[in-house]
Amino acid sequence: MHQDPAVLKSAAEDMLRQLEGQTLTPKERMAIPPQPMPSQDPVARSRNMQEVALGYTAEQARLEAMRCLQCKNAPCVAGCPVRIRIPDFLKAAADGRFDEAVAIIRENSLLPAVCGRVCPQEVQCQAPCTLGKALKNVDKAVSIGRIERYVSDLERESGRQAAPAVKPPTGKRVAVIGSGPAGITVAADVRREGHEVTMFEAFHKPGGVLVYGIPEFRLPKRIVSNEIETLTKMGVKLETNFVVGRTRKLTDLIDKDGFDAVFVGTGAGLPKFMNIPGENLVGVFSANEYLTRANLMKAYDTVRAHTPLYNSRKVAVLGGGNVAMDAARMALRLGAEEVHLVYRRTEKEMPARVEEVAHAREEGVEFHMLQNAVRILGDEQDRVTGMECLRYELGEPDASGRRRPLPLKGSEFMMEVDTVIVAIGNDSNPLISQTTEGLAVNKWGNIIVDDNGKSSLDGIYAGGDIVLGAATVILAMGEGRRAAASINAYLATKA
Repeated sequence: MHQDPAVLKSAAEDMLRQLEGQTLTPKERMAIPPQPMPSQDPVARSRNMQEVALGYTAEQARLEAMRCLQCKNAPCVAGCPVRIRIPDFLKAAADGRFDEAVAIIRENSLLPAVCGRVCPQEVQCQAPCTLGKALKNVDKAVSIGRIERYVSDLERESGRQAAPAVKPPTGKRVAVIGSGPAGITVAADVRREGHEVTMFEAFHKPGGVLVYGIPEFRLPKRIVSNEIETLTKMGVKLETNFVVGRTRKLTDLIDKDGFDAVFVGTGAGLPKFMNIPGENLVGVFSANEYLTRANLMKAYDTVRAHTPLYNSRKVAVLGGGNVAMDAARMALRLGAEEVHLVYRRTEKEMPARVEEVAHAREEGVEFHMLQNAVRILGDEQDRVTGMECLRYELGEPDASGRRRPLPLKGSEFMMEVDTVIVAIGNDSNPLISQTTEGLAVNKWGNIIVDDNGKSSLDGIYAGGDIVLGAATVILAMGEGRRAAASINAYLATKA
């Protein structure tokens, strides 16, 4: 539920004055209420591209950090894919030592402002939080991500952010393919060791899914640019419009260009479709294309951008993940009068973050649970006019652990729409595997790696969505950290 940011700020200031200087017992910490995230008014934000969440004030950040019980076993750290020293950074934040807090985070993560915004903390570091378990509600766990966002934003806005130190040159060269979360992490960790790093990006702008996939209203692009600038300050070289598998074969980077190791972090960018009649009609988009047009190519900026924008009145989004929420909310901002999210399970089974579902609903997205499209209809110009849908009920759990949707016979109905956005997931782009002899991949096209992130080819490592399938930013970063450590160890053995 949206709350007035001014009221939240005042309440936090009053409570902090009462607690300042006290040594709090665990019981007193548990009594501090969770600090809601201030946000834009839902009606206003549904028609602008500005960031929805406004961020904590200093008082809110300190109060939320004070809720941490400072458990000795620190279960939150085990839940973090990059193993940030969470209790230590929260203790520093609670005391108002914000510079120290962000320095602790940056020991393990180059992207705190990004992770603080888009990572699903509720199923990672916050899921095992002792406070949340004691209060029997993960929503009442310490809001680790929101505090991470505050201290990293403060560092950036104050101009105190410094690039990590780089060791003396080793003479070794590493190629990083893809400039998304996994690639950024590898580039930073390998460069810190003194190795020369060149990052290759297929698009004209670096950042991967952070720039083409996640909308401006969730992750402002200036924040991604800032993190890329940190890499360049460290001495990482960047080449855009470079498609490995087309511009250059993967193995040529080692055999002909003299790189000592290569990391592949190209993500999962090949959209899945439903394979139903009508998917080739005008007005049907993959969520990838729809969001790339708006995010990377700024189709919403009709004055300055030349990217064509499909004018929609009634939009249907098929899917229930974060990408589906992003597409639905973007459709509103691009001028749609109605946006309908169609999902074949119930809200309980949705893989999207609870916060993103709540924001979409607040902004006016209409949810249609236990339904799915079976056919898309068009007019004589082959433009979308509607969908034929079926209703479903839930059966036994499938391989994902979610209950399997079963169609109800005779439940067909029509939904009038002029645009359909398919957001049911992505596969790995097969270009690299098809052009690299001897590179082992699984049946989904994901690169197979060992526990160290090494592929079937010597000197070639991989991580992130190209290995995991579509996952999260922080999981990709965790994969990147593991692979970077392996690359550094491998290069240490080379003369």
